[in-house]
Amino acid sequence: MSIETAPARIRFVLVGTQHPGNMGAAARAMKTMGLGRLVLVAPEKPLDEDAFRRSAGAEDVLGDAPVVATLAEAVADCRFVLGCTARSRRVQLEELLPAVAAQRVLAKAAESAEVAFVFGRERTGLTNEELQLCHAAVHIPSNPAFSSLNLAAAVQVLAYEVRMAILGAAEAPVAAPAEPGFGEAPASHAQVEGLFGQLGDTLDEIDFHKGRAPESAMRKLRRLFLRTELSEQEVRLLRGILSDAQRMARLATNKPL
Repeated sequence: MSIETAPARIRFVLVGTQHPGNMGAAARAMKTMGLGRLVLVAPEKPLDEDAFRRSAGAEDVLGDAPVVATLAEAVADCRFVLGCTARSRRVQLEELLPAVAAQRVLAKAAESAEVAFVFGRERTGLTNEELQLCHAAVHIPSNPAFSSLNLAAAVQVLAYEVRMAILGAAEAPVAAPAEPGFGEAPASHAQVEGLFGQLGDTLDEIDFHKGRAPESAMRKLRRLFLRTELSEQEVRLLRGILSDAQRMARLATNKPL
């Protein structure tokens, strides 16, 4: 395990940020805790003078942040993704407190996994579709009577907890998580999402839903597979099974193969 290099594999992803200054303040919050990987997903406005002014010494973190079009692109190579949400949604995810989330993220990163904390828009947070790309949710237990937390403040809370987890691990090493597939290479986020796409298509082709809305079944199947931490070989095996099921469904309906 390598606690020393773990921070380099922890990224903070800001989705659809509306105010450039908040991106700068988030970069500052990260750097104060020794973290430097920031990714910006489709910000409403480009970085400007206010953003760099509010970064206040973290101009390098802000300036080096890649800008990508979608959350899926931002976390494609990740093995563990946590979505920060202020309230429960219809997307049912395991909810972690910040300290627990930081421990889980550090344990993964110490095992050479790419990991991400994802933060949504200032007014509306993450969409249900974006939360479905996450393995679990992080909830900051703020005052229920005044629960609105500034984006940079939320980033600061999580960055602080990661810092504390790193300092604690220096004294008491983090327990190594079990690797999937008995040492086989773990599947990336993009590979697992490819499996989910093919699974959804296959269920449609075999008429699994029988007129019912497919969203509920897919949410449950996503949770099931995300818990298993699939390996690359397991994803290939499952996709091979799905390909055969699709082929048989097309033969049964006389559709082109």
